[in-house]
Order: sequence, then C-alpha cells, then structure tokens
Amino acid sequence: MSTTTGTRAGRREWVGLAVLALPTLLVSLDVFVLLLALPKLAVSLHADGTEQLWIMDVYGFMVAGFMVTMGTLGDRIGRRKLLLIGATAFGLASVVAAFSTSALMLIAARAVLGIAGATLAPSTLALIGTMFTDSRQRASAIGIWAGCFSVGAIIGPMVGGFLLEHFWWGSVFLLGVPAMVLLLVIGPKLLPEYRDETAGRLDLPSVALSLAAIMPAVYGVKELARVGVHPLPVAALVTGIAFGYVFVKRQRALDEPLLDLGLFAGKAFRTALGGMLLFSMLGGTTMLFVAQFLQLSLHLSPVAAALGLMPGMATSTLSFLVAPVLARRLPTGALIAGGVVTAALGMVVLAFADGSPVWPAIGFAVTSAGVGPMVALGTGLVIGSVPPRKAGAAASLAQTANEFGYALGMATVGTLGNAVVRAHDEADGLHVVAGLSAVAFAVLAYFVARHLRTAQPVAAA
Repeated sequence: MSTTTGTRAGRREWVGLAVLALPTLLVSLDVFVLLLALPKLAVSLHADGTEQLWIMDVYGFMVAGFMVTMGTLGDRIGRRKLLLIGATAFGLASVVAAFSTSALMLIAARAVLGIAGATLAPSTLALIGTMFTDSRQRASAIGIWAGCFSVGAIIGPMVGGFLLEHFWWGSVFLLGVPAMVLLLVIGPKLLPEYRDETAGRLDLPSVALSLAAIMPAVYGVKELARVGVHPLPVAALVTGIAFGYVFVKRQRALDEPLLDLGLFAGKAFRTALGGMLLFSMLGGTTMLFVAQFLQLSLHLSPVAAALGLMPGMATSTLSFLVAPVLARRLPTGALIAGGVVTAALGMVVLAFADGSPVWPAIGFAVTSAGVGPMVALGTGLVIGSVPPRKAGAAASLAQTANEFGYALGMATVGTLGNAVVRAHDEADGLHVVAGLSAVAFAVLAYFVARHLRTAQPVAAA
C-alpha cells in the first residue's frame, strides 16, 4: 500500500496548482502549434532549410542545456522567484518571436524562450513538492501537472489551425503571454517561496561545464538521427561526453556542487529516473513513426493523422489522472510496472498494424494508457525521494531525462527505423520500432517491479 505523509494541502494550494499548470499547458501547446506555423513563417521570413531546423530545435537545445542549472539555481535563490523571472523572460521573448522580421531574429527569440522555459518545469515541480507534502496529494498534483502536456498536444493543432486561418503566423507565439501575465500577478499571492538557506554560491565553472557537456551531446544525437554518421555530429557527441566526464569529476570535488551526485544513491530515485529516460526514448520515437505511417503509408492528411493520434493523447491524459488514485490502494512499484506492461501491449498491436488506420490508433492509445504511472508516479518518486532542499535539482534531472530520452531514442531506435523505411516502407519501419520497444518495455517492467518493490522515499532533511 502507498503511505501518506505530511500535512494535507487545502484550497490555497490547489488554486496555486492551477496557476502552475496553466503555463505548463501553454508551453506544451506552443510546441505543437509551431509545427503548423512553420510553413507560413518560413515563407514570410525567407528561412532556408537550415534556419527552419534551428527555429524548431534551438528551443529544445536551450531547455536541455540549462535545465540542471536552473533547477539548482531555484534551490539557491528561491523557486518562486526563479519561476517569476522565467515567466517574465518567456512572455517578453514570445512577443519578440511573434513580431520577428527575420529568421535570425526568430532563432534568437526561440533561444531565449528555451532558457526561460528551462526555469519553468523544475520550478513548478519543486513548488508542487513544497505545496503538497502529503504523498497522495503530491501524486495527484503531479498527475494533473503532467496531464497538461497531453492536453496541450490535443488542443494545440485545433488552436493553431484557428489562429493561422484568421491571423498571421506570429499569433501562435502570443498564446503563452496571458498565462505568464496571470502567473506574475497571482503567483506572489498564492505560491510559497522556498530556498535552501544552507546552499553556497552557484559554481559558475560547473555551469559552463554542464552546458559544454549537454548541448553538444544533444546536438550530436539529434544530428546522428537526422543525417546519419558524419564527422560533425560524432565530434559534437564525443565533445559532450568528454566535458561530461570533467563535469562529474568537478562535482565530486566540490562541497556545494551544481549537481549533487549523491542523489543517485537512492534506489527509488535511480530506478524512476532511468525508467522515465527509457520511456521517453521509446514512447516519443514510436509516436513519430505512427504519425509518419498514417501520413506516408496510409496517405492521410495531416489533420486526419492528428485525429488518429487523438485517442492516444486522451488516454494518456486520463492515465495521468487515474494513476495517483490507484496508488492509494496499490503499491507504486506494481502500478508503474503494470503501466509499462500496458505500454508494451500497445507496442505489440503497433508491431502488427496493417493498412487500416484503426489498429495504429488503437495501439498508440493502449501504449499511451501506460504512460501515467511511469510519469506521474515516477516523477513523484524522484521528487519525494530527496530532501526538500534538493527538490529543484531532482525536478531538473527528471525533465532533463525526458529531453535526452527523446533525442537518444531518435538516434538509436529511430535511426534503425528510418533505415528500414528507406529499404522497404513506412509500415516496416513502424513494425521494427514497435517490436523493439515492446521487448524493451517488457525488460523495463521486470526491473521496475524488482527495484521499486521495497524502495521507499528517504527521510526529509
């Protein structure tokens, strides 16, 4: 049985959660509407192929590169303070992006959006950990927070299509501005402040080393997935790994490191973080291949393909909300393992999908139904298994795992799937990706059941 610890949250905390969830929803929505806006903005700004790739990718690079730094910075200067600073920067950069007059200006605005976005996820997650000390309520709050990403994916194409039909392409970037203004007005009144009074100064060399490790590594794996084995992405990946080694050595030598490697000592922390990394690798890659199959193999329009993905988005949202409720009566480890098994069953369906859009839609929906326990309960384990003063750092690692997971998935399983597509067709590519993912999920379910069976969050310090 799951245990209940801490003081139960009241109305103020739940209203505060709504304030935290709205920016999360709109940031997710922003990612999906940009996909629709890209053709129009590319024509308007005369962006070539390389510039279009940077418009799409620079946000993710900045988020991945700055996530660890921002999580730790929030622990030091105050999580609410960092969240409000990030919201201000995000709102201003959104306005600049909306009225960009050149591709370079838009790329720069997207880069600032990425840096600001890196403050949002760890700050909101860490604040949820502060506001909801009762383990059951915290799981429900994280489920609602995570569900906002799926809701953004569901309504993103519809909202984006409406805006692009009635306004100019820049209007899609203004979606998040009202939410950020609301956060700045209401946040100081509803959200508590928390900072680690014992933390020392931020180690700037460690910040530089983390950026030098993460950003080349993410760029390398993305380019390896896109263009195959070439000198530049290989060199970038090797550079990232080398700087990562130096970064780890420095963290071990510091009394107040940027990243406390001691967090990885907890079994629950390691297992949940590793599980989310693998889940992101396989789940994100499979979603891309399902969309590719629906459009290129079955010749559906983008709108029809999006409708084929909608059941999966809906089941994932429901899964985020139901998983914390089930955790009140069932062991967390068993629920997470069960969710992974459910995802594996969905992959099996996808591995045998035929020329009808029905089976890919069903398979993706079943796979998405298994997401909730891993993401909602796994994130709760990551946050709940560390001392409160380290919650920001833990939250940043959880989100970094998701960013890295998708990039690694495309560089490994995705590359193999694309090779099969080139040799045969989109159906065979989907079948290979889904088959490999089903096997990997089955193995993951075994390890989750084994390692989370007795794991408990460590005592707060």
